[in-house]
Amino acid sequence: MEQAGHYRSVSHQLKHYHIFTFNHISTFQNMAELAPLAVYPGSPLLYILIPLLPFLGFLINGLLNRRISGTTAGMIGSATVLGSFAISLTLFLRFLGNPVPYTVHLFDWISVGSMEIPFAYQIDQLSLIMLLLVTGVGFLIHVYSTGYMHHDENVGKFFSFLNLFVFSMLVLVLGSNYVILFIGWEGVGLCSYLLIGFWNKNHNYNNAAKKAFIINRIGDLGFLLGIFLIYFTFDSVQYGEVFQKASQLQIGAGVVTAITLLLFVGAMGKSAQLPLYTWLPDAMAGPTPVSALIHAATMVTAGIYMVLRSNVLYTLSPDTLDVVAWVGALTALFAATIGLAQNDIKKVLAYSTVSQLGYMFLALGVMGYSSSLFHVLTHAFFKALMFLGAGSVIHAMSNEQDIRNMGGLRKALPITFLTFLIGCIAISGIPPFSGFFSKDEILAHAYEHNKVLWGIGLLTAFLTAFYMFRLLFLTFFGEFRGTEEQKHHLHESPASMTIPLVILAALSAIGGFMNAPLVLGRGYLADFLAPLFTYSRQLNPTAFNHQIDHSTEYMLIGLSVAAGVLGIALAYVLYVAKRTRPVAEEAERGAFEKLVYHKYYVDELYNALFVKPSMFLSRGLHDIVEKRVVDGAVNGVGRGVMGGSQLLRYLQTGKVETYLLLIVLGVVVVLALNFIRL
Repeated sequence: MEQAGHYRSVSHQLKHYHIFTFNHISTFQNMAELAPLAVYPGSPLLYILIPLLPFLGFLINGLLNRRISGTTAGMIGSATVLGSFAISLTLFLRFLGNPVPYTVHLFDWISVGSMEIPFAYQIDQLSLIMLLLVTGVGFLIHVYSTGYMHHDENVGKFFSFLNLFVFSMLVLVLGSNYVILFIGWEGVGLCSYLLIGFWNKNHNYNNAAKKAFIINRIGDLGFLLGIFLIYFTFDSVQYGEVFQKASQLQIGAGVVTAITLLLFVGAMGKSAQLPLYTWLPDAMAGPTPVSALIHAATMVTAGIYMVLRSNVLYTLSPDTLDVVAWVGALTALFAATIGLAQNDIKKVLAYSTVSQLGYMFLALGVMGYSSSLFHVLTHAFFKALMFLGAGSVIHAMSNEQDIRNMGGLRKALPITFLTFLIGCIAISGIPPFSGFFSKDEILAHAYEHNKVLWGIGLLTAFLTAFYMFRLLFLTFFGEFRGTEEQKHHLHESPASMTIPLVILAALSAIGGFMNAPLVLGRGYLADFLAPLFTYSRQLNPTAFNHQIDHSTEYMLIGLSVAAGVLGIALAYVLYVAKRTRPVAEEAERGAFEKLVYHKYYVDELYNALFVKPSMFLSRGLHDIVEKRVVDGAVNGVGRGVMGGSQLLRYLQTGKVETYLLLIVLGVVVVLALNFIRL
């Protein structure tokens, strides 16, 4: 039987439910179903342990940072995330046997007047998949970090922050309402600040951390206003009650459009979309495992998750969906063009992430909800793989990140090369690797919705294949362009780093088969996720009935693959056959190359429009208001008191005759005043 995947208030909507006392579990079903439910097996302790284990790792490594070795800190950090993954996998397998969504009510949290917000977890198809993603990929990144950060002086602090990052993301995806989601949302923002600026002795890294924090605050303001409007509109922030009440509204309702646009502002900040994307490339200042965690499993996926969770609201607002689709498509193309000319190995991958996130929002905007989540999963595999592969290269090159100083590394780093190659093939959309399946789905949805959006997506696919293989060829092929000292120290990374690479490469190679194209049969992932979109399907059934025939789908597949192959071939001709090399920093560039090399001067534009005026205003307020007005008033009072004291001290002469004179004068003044009064 089909499950709605959305939840109604227990007191007003449910016909059948079972409740455990204390930390209890509420299990319920679609209102259309009349059969009684079985009590879901499991202890509330399991659900508490999923985020609690990483939080305990954060506390232990944080408090004992100076007392335990880096190896011990890495083992603690990795083991806690592995424990969360094991529990999440157990719950997922149980759910497959009885796929009925339910909530885990931990305690009554906020109770003010009519506002009742429990602290509860929501367990359904979406939260379980996200749990596996965050803990599974997060664990591999933790293991990798034990080798990558081995020589750092603050390994304990690093793993402490890394565990806190995973904890915050788990809270975000487990929450049963928007307030708990917002707690996790802010938590990942804080952790990104801590980890991007982890090497805080470098001033530029601190600036990158502050940039990420401030830009995300802009988006988070919109998100918070959206939550307020949700409560004022639906008198609740619980997902089940909000979605059930929203499903009774008419498509195109103005208040829903306002809510979804405000929520999307938050998603643009957290998931790095135009115009709030500039923090993500600068986030490369943090250690490479941090980049992998941010880009693959935690922070940037939060915006996608939020829109997926709120799919009912977005389905009700076609105008917002158009905004989401166009912002996603333009971001994908915009970031891809910037990636063409970048020479920092991590910056290329960063702009790739911005572009791929644009693909995900394009899918959301054309109501390809399951396709968007599918690409989140496949992207997590190959992007984590490539970031960790880049870290392996940086590790071998003695912290060198400029691909102009690399080349010919495939012989010295064979495992890194082969796994990185698999990641590049996957992101380029070449079958049968994972990126082909998820990207093909998105392009098919875009083709049905709007041919221009499809064209932008196809062009982006070509550019993606080109700049990713440009990166691969310049790094691993040709002659070595580094120093003799770097060449002498070239070596493959230790097993703690290469084993996660091999696992992620395997997932990047075969992960796409979880949701094969329609021409190969129905996808397992789409079927599994279908109950999440029951309300959306009821509101707009035509959007879920795909009209593409097999011949058209074969054509779209062919064009998508051709775009990827053409991009790879062009990169091979330029950077292998012709041995073209990027020009030096100070060299002259063509107009377009100069424009994309300098990232369209967006940072300079923001600096001129916002940063400099803000700094000018701040300095003005400091120099005039703070120093002259506030400090002047405070210091003026102090100077007045001191001046008066200096005058009064002359009255303290120590001479008796002076004091007698003052007493007489005082008596005269008092008598005179009394005489005047009479």
